[in-house]
Amino acid sequence: MNEPVQSRRRSAAAKLPTRTNDPERTMADIIAVATREFSEKGLAGARIDDIAEAMRTSKRMIYYYFGSKEGLYVAVLEEAYRRIRVIEADLHLDDLAPEDALRKLVGFTVDYQLANPDFIRLVMTENIHRGEYLRESKAIQKLNVPAIDGLRRVYERGLKAGIFRSGIDPVDLHMSISALSFFNVANRHTFALIFQRDLESSAAIVARRDSIIEMVVRFVRR
Repeated sequence: MNEPVQSRRRSAAAKLPTRTNDPERTMADIIAVATREFSEKGLAGARIDDIAEAMRTSKRMIYYYFGSKEGLYVAVLEEAYRRIRVIEADLHLDDLAPEDALRKLVGFTVDYQLANPDFIRLVMTENIHRGEYLRESKAIQKLNVPAIDGLRRVYERGLKAGIFRSGIDPVDLHMSISALSFFNVANRHTFALIFQRDLESSAAIVARRDSIIEMVVRFVRR
C-alpha cells in the first residue's frame, strides 16, 4: 500500500470519535439517534443504515445490543416513557397542597409534551401499530406505575382535605391530562390552519397552558 493511501486512512481514522468500553453509554447514544430517526420517519421508514451512519458505527453493533430494528424501536419507546416519568418523580408533589400539586403536575405535562414533540410522534406511531410493539416490552407497565401512584396520592389528599370531589379514577384523570396535553402538540398545525389561529406565539402558548390547567382543576375540584 502506498504512503498517500495510508496517510489518508490515518487521517480519516483520527476524525472518528474515540470509543471506550462503555456499553451503557453506547446504547444510550444509539437510542438518542434512533429516537430522532423513528420519530421523523416512523418504524417503517426508519433505516438502521442511517442510524449506524449517524453514530459512526456498524449495523452489527446496533444488532448486537438490540437484536433487531424492532428491538431498537421498543427500546426507544421505553426510554421515551422512562424520561418523562423520571422527571415527574422529581416534582415533589407530596410537598405541595393538593390543588397546587395538581396544577404543577398538569403544567409540567403540558410543558414537557410541548417541548418534546419527538415523544408525541413516537406515541402516535405506536398507536398506528395498535400498540403491537410496546406490547412486547417487559418494562413499560412498570415504568408508568409511579405516574398513577403519584397522581393517586395527590387526589386522595385532596379528598381527605375536602377539596376534591369523590368518584374520580386516577387512571381516567391521567388520561384526561395526557389527552389535553397531547392534542395541544399533535393537532396544533392542522387546528391553527383550519381555524386561522396563531398557536405559536408566547401569549397563545401561555393562554392554552393556563386553560388546560384550569379545566382539569375545575373538573376535580369539589
